[in-house]
Order: sequence, then C-alpha cells, then structure tokens
Amino acid sequence: MTTETVKYVRDESKFEKLIQSKLFWVIFIVLGFAYPIYRSINRELPPELPKLYSVPEFKLTNSFGKPFGSNDLKGKIYMASFMFTSCPTTCPGLIERMKVAQKRLKGLGQKVALLSISVDPDYDTPEVLHKYARRNKANPYVWKFLTGSRSDLRALLIDGFKVPMGDKEAVEGVVGDEKVTLLDIVHSEKLVLVDEEGMIRGYYSTDTDGMNKMMIDVGLLVNRQYTVSN
Repeated sequence: MTTETVKYVRDESKFEKLIQSKLFWVIFIVLGFAYPIYRSINRELPPELPKLYSVPEFKLTNSFGKPFGSNDLKGKIYMASFMFTSCPTTCPGLIERMKVAQKRLKGLGQKVALLSISVDPDYDTPEVLHKYARRNKANPYVWKFLTGSRSDLRALLIDGFKVPMGDKEAVEGVVGDEKVTLLDIVHSEKLVLVDEEGMIRGYYSTDTDGMNKMMIDVGLLVNRQYTVSN
C-alpha cells in the first residue's frame, strides 16, 4: 500500500507578484528619492521679515582705538546691543546672552557680526572696552565693542536704532541686605537685528524665547542672502 502526499500549491497574490517585480522596486526607489527632492525645491520659506527702519551711516571707535562703523558692516548681518561696563543691573545678563549668541553663530564665520555699543563713553574708553571684551572671551573678528562721543552715540541710538539712551543717574539698590546707591544709565535691553543693507528687521528680548526667535530670523536672513547671491 502506497501513501500519496498531497501538496497544496497556493496561488501568489497580486501583491506578492508585484513586490517580486524588478520594475516595482525601480519605481519605488525613484519615487522615494524624488519626493523629498520635490519637497525641498518647492518648499515655501516663512514670510520675509519686515523692514522697520534704516540705520544711518555712522562711525564710532572700537576697543582697539580704531575707527569702526557702517562701512565696515556692509554686506553683513549684525546684532546690536547696548551696555556699559560698570552697569550694576541688566548688562551682565545681557553680555552672557551675547556670549551664547557668539557660540551659536560660530558656523557662520564672519557673515554675521555682534555689536556691543557703550552708553557710557566718559568711562568706557577703548582701553576699558578692550579689557572687558577679553574678560568675556569676545572674538574680536565677530564681536565688536564700540564707543564714541556722547552726541554721536545719542544720535545713533535714539534716531538710528530707535532705542533710548539716558544720562548717568544715581538709583537706590539693594546689595545683600544693605541698601546702596548705584549709578545707572537708562538704555535698551533689547537686541536689534540689522540686515546686510542696514535695515532694522527686528527687536528681541534676551530671554530664551527671544534669543531663539532671533537666531531663527538670523538664519532666514542668511538663507535669503545666499539665495539672492546665487
């Protein structure tokens, strides 16, 4: 007596036949690469930043005692901040934020500059600014500390950057548990973003959200600058 083995042969489904086809895999690979390329080519950039004000031409003095101004910034995007080295209140925190910005801009070389403009020219001589810049590890090729005459600074800040600049005044403060009298100067705590054509494109707070927003906007300006030049 013989035993016959019955074999069941299952018909391949259409899907199984499809994935075994070389043509299917060729089409799959082509579409897999083509779609991301299509998306990148047709990607819409965020709306262009508003052009708020035009910064007039200016010439100040840097921490090396050399003239420095708008002609040295042509073609560069820059962030301007306002401070003074003996500031007892907001400036130390602002400088720390500028140090963070310097690190985050490292990959852009000298396409973007940082400016710290003193509102206390009587005390903040180039020599004082030079020591202050070194103490805060400012890269002199990227981060410039500037001073000038009081009249020039007031005209630039108030009429150009549209930020306040007051006179040195005594204010009451607390150090530890003791009340003390401090010398302060009213000035803006905002950072000002200026494009390569000298147009102000935004004002930013120095909290985390403000700094992140500014860095995104710097990236947009750099990308648009690169797109136009190519």
